[in-house]
Amino acid sequence: MKQDITELFYCVDEFTEGREKEIRTHQLSSQSSCSLPTRVPGLSMGEIITIILMFPYSPCRNFKYFYKSYMVLYREEFPLMPSYERFISLMPRALIFLALLLYSLFTPGKGIGFIDATSLAVCHPKRISRNKVFKGLAALGKTTKGWFFGFKLHVIVDDKGNLIKAKLTKGNVDDRHVVSEMTEGLIGLLFGDKGYIDKDLFLKLYRRDLKLVTGLKKNMKNKLMIWHEKILLRKRSLIETVFDYLKNKLQLEHTRHRSPFNMLVHVISTLIVYQLKSSKPAISQNYALPNP
Repeated sequence: MKQDITELFYCVDEFTEGREKEIRTHQLSSQSSCSLPTRVPGLSMGEIITIILMFPYSPCRNFKYFYKSYMVLYREEFPLMPSYERFISLMPRALIFLALLLYSLFTPGKGIGFIDATSLAVCHPKRISRNKVFKGLAALGKTTKGWFFGFKLHVIVDDKGNLIKAKLTKGNVDDRHVVSEMTEGLIGLLFGDKGYIDKDLFLKLYRRDLKLVTGLKKNMKNKLMIWHEKILLRKRSLIETVFDYLKNKLQLEHTRHRSPFNMLVHVISTLIVYQLKSSKPAISQNYALPNP
């Protein structure tokens, strides 16, 4: 079914036009030795990004089918749409604009945050030794479900399900190694699973007014925990719900990528679509006793 994309296109086009003006003011002169694209696409950058962001909203599960069949409904809105092969070659040009757009949509973290990571496999486990697209970029990692070849997406969300920070790393990176960098500027409480237990990391964050709250392993001594923090720690499944929505509803993970740049375009655009949603998974904090 055809949807109204006027609001989406207006917001994206205004953003890209502003960024393009800034880039032109800081770019090198035309006498630079670097080569520039000579073919001017029929679509503007705002139109390219709008089409990319329309894919997760559509009922299609495959971008090729989406572009060749579903986009036929929007011929009036995009009369100069190129062929599918040409559009795929144009997608990497939108990467920097998508990254800037996602960064501008991040929610400031000034209270409660939940951190976790999920695997993004780039090929089937049986084809790991034959994968050439991501050779030297992806890495072999392991989750509770088994081994995978690909990347890890580290995410921090607030109690309303909004994205605070996101970072993509190789699949073999320890979850704790990115916490310090991702939490720059954040204060309050940060809840994670037992994989984030690290005394030095806790003290480092605590000195920045950010308290890392995790569960305890069986071989650890029991410690008292504030009741409010204990209740919120049980709500950590919120971020698992976010990952489930990203993967099963917005198709964040699939093993059909044929270009590292287009893989990044897909991941970033999916996060943008999620952040633009008006309703997200959230937790209720109406568990406190009313004042007498």
